[in-house]
Amino acid sequence: MEQDNLSLVLHAKGDLRLEQRPIPEPGSNEVLIQMHSVGICGSDVHYWQNGRIGDYVVQNPMVLGHEAAGRVVKVGSAVKHLQPGDRVAIEPGFPREIDEFCKSGRYNLSPTIFFCATPPDDGNLCRYYTHNANFCYKLPDNVSFEEGALIEPLSVGIHACRRAGVTLGSSVFICGAGPIGLVTLMVAKAMGASQVIISDLSANRLAKAKELGADFILPVKKEDVPQEIARHVEGMMGGMPHISIECTGVESSIQTAIYATRSGGVLVLVGLGGEMCTVPLVSATLREVDIRGVFRYCNTWPVAIAMLASKRVNVKPLVTHRFPLEQAVEAFEATRQGLGVKVMLKCDKRDQNP
Repeated sequence: MEQDNLSLVLHAKGDLRLEQRPIPEPGSNEVLIQMHSVGICGSDVHYWQNGRIGDYVVQNPMVLGHEAAGRVVKVGSAVKHLQPGDRVAIEPGFPREIDEFCKSGRYNLSPTIFFCATPPDDGNLCRYYTHNANFCYKLPDNVSFEEGALIEPLSVGIHACRRAGVTLGSSVFICGAGPIGLVTLMVAKAMGASQVIISDLSANRLAKAKELGADFILPVKKEDVPQEIARHVEGMMGGMPHISIECTGVESSIQTAIYATRSGGVLVLVGLGGEMCTVPLVSATLREVDIRGVFRYCNTWPVAIAMLASKRVNVKPLVTHRFPLEQAVEAFEATRQGLGVKVMLKCDKRDQNP
């Protein structure tokens, strides 16, 4: 093993550096992974540009990256289900304690959860990384490393659709055609949604949504009135949707989603915006529209792997740009500028393939 652990480290707001770090040794319940493919998430860019997300503040140097897959090169003494050579997808969040949330299966809500690239926890945009073996999932031969890395955003879509109760015949309105909106679209269709409409400011993103299976696309402008957009949704679908899934966090978009959802329906909030938000709560209350939050995901990796292996969901078109790890800063700049859909970093010098 080469003593090369090039890592992308955020030191402070705007201070992003490539630097060498020691190759870690796995603990008894950990595996050492040679990283292969790591996607850049909007949260990574937000930490870089702002130095914080809400209460999570970068106070010490932190390795970025949490959408990841690689190859196991060493296993801890207690690890039985993985061995060197296994290709794995990494679930970036795991509970540090077996608390009430863990016992109930909702470990994503545990207050002590470890999560890659969330202060103070390091991420995995590096050559070598250790992780809890129970949260590393073996990839079938017909699922690529890049698909394995995209299980992380795909999991957000799975969790959102589960929280929404998407099932056979559901009509679904998705606000936002960024990476999360697009994976939510694909998951909703795979779970049996009969009609999916998706809105966005960007014509290019809406074209990608149409390519990925959207039944209707709705271009919107920042100055559009939420009630009017809701009426457009109803007109295009021939009725108000059972479910709305809001993936932008923009206040006006949340307002639109409330107005658009049919009485007795469900609105799931995925996108994170400002801490305070003005919404037409009385409209939701009087029409018994359930509003449900989403925080990351839980228990999604096995389902996501099955979806990818069976080809029920195809995430490959989401990757529009690829950079070697050595060009990580350029890759982050491309993501900041909104180029393409998903930028993928390739961490293995000897294998730059998908």
